[in-house]
Amino acid sequence: MIWKGLKFVLAFVGSLLGGLLIGACLAVALTDTTFAQFFGKLTRLNLMEIVGVPLLSILSLFLAFFIVVTAHEAGHLLCGLLSGYKFVSFRIFNFTFIKENDKLRIKRFSIAGTGGQCLLSPPDLPLEKIPTGWYNFGGILANLILLAAALPFLWVVKNPFACIFLVIFIAVDIILLLVNGIPMRLGGVTNDARNILTLRKDPLAKRSLVIQLKSNAMLQAGVRPKDMPDEFFQVPPAIDYRNPLEAALPLMQASRLIDMEDMAAAYESFSALESHKNEIIDLYAKEISCELAFTALLTGHIEQARAILTEELLGYVNAYRRIMSSKQRLLCAKALYLDSDRSEAERIYRDLLSRQSQYLLKGEVASDIALMQSMLRNG
Repeated sequence: MIWKGLKFVLAFVGSLLGGLLIGACLAVALTDTTFAQFFGKLTRLNLMEIVGVPLLSILSLFLAFFIVVTAHEAGHLLCGLLSGYKFVSFRIFNFTFIKENDKLRIKRFSIAGTGGQCLLSPPDLPLEKIPTGWYNFGGILANLILLAAALPFLWVVKNPFACIFLVIFIAVDIILLLVNGIPMRLGGVTNDARNILTLRKDPLAKRSLVIQLKSNAMLQAGVRPKDMPDEFFQVPPAIDYRNPLEAALPLMQASRLIDMEDMAAAYESFSALESHKNEIIDLYAKEISCELAFTALLTGHIEQARAILTEELLGYVNAYRRIMSSKQRLLCAKALYLDSDRSEAERIYRDLLSRQSQYLLKGEVASDIALMQSMLRNG
């Protein structure tokens, strides 16, 4: 606890110093003040004035980031809807808006490394006629509109505090615009601009995106993977595992085998995917490790499962157990088969059962509850 408190204090002090530096840079950029004059004036200010500018800069940064990310995802939503897509979910940070029984509900869900996400269901058209350009470009377009709207105020706003917010807001918007508007991979994940180019020339990537969007909508509606169309899970022999859109196909196929309770086949599939972990993005690699450990436990490869379930991976599992029911399923299997603790396995099952309505993907929850029931019945 002491170390956590110390880290908080250090982070707070660091933030204040960073905010102070931002304030100095803004003062130099927007006025005739030099750095020497700025810091000289600080010595004549009281404590509240010294703390106020950095705090304003920090608060401005958080507020600007919230507005810019919300606008970006709203751009995806609007352009997607205008392209014929249907609403599925809209997430800002870990707050997700979904439609259940014709009512809008808020649930908790997050993906590491993302500030938001807009998921829609594509129109029921032949693959080659399904539009993807505007859906992907919508976020970039929203950031461009924000930038065009904000820039003129630089010559109008005179209040120094409003200037600080405005400059930080424009900087954040430009950064997000560049990050999404210049084709690139970030942590192995393709950004919006890269997706636009990829989906134009790669039919397999486009098919994968369409399948992922459709299956996500079905999962949210309560459909289990085993009950989805077989065509969703047809994987071509040649897969570029460095492309997250393509790599998702064999991962979905292997996951469906778990829902069908064909654990031997699922174990083989995840073992094969394990050999491609160096090519696959980190999120997929962790998911493969989780499901390989689960299928190893259910097929008698106990020591292999023990080796896979490192402290690092268990940290990931526990971090996501409240938003991904598959993590509860894995912990239930660990308690039952690895730790020989049936009471803990039953407690985890009861916990998932009592909290099932809080999870985002109802079909996934239904699958995991059924699998846990099977484990407890046969274990």
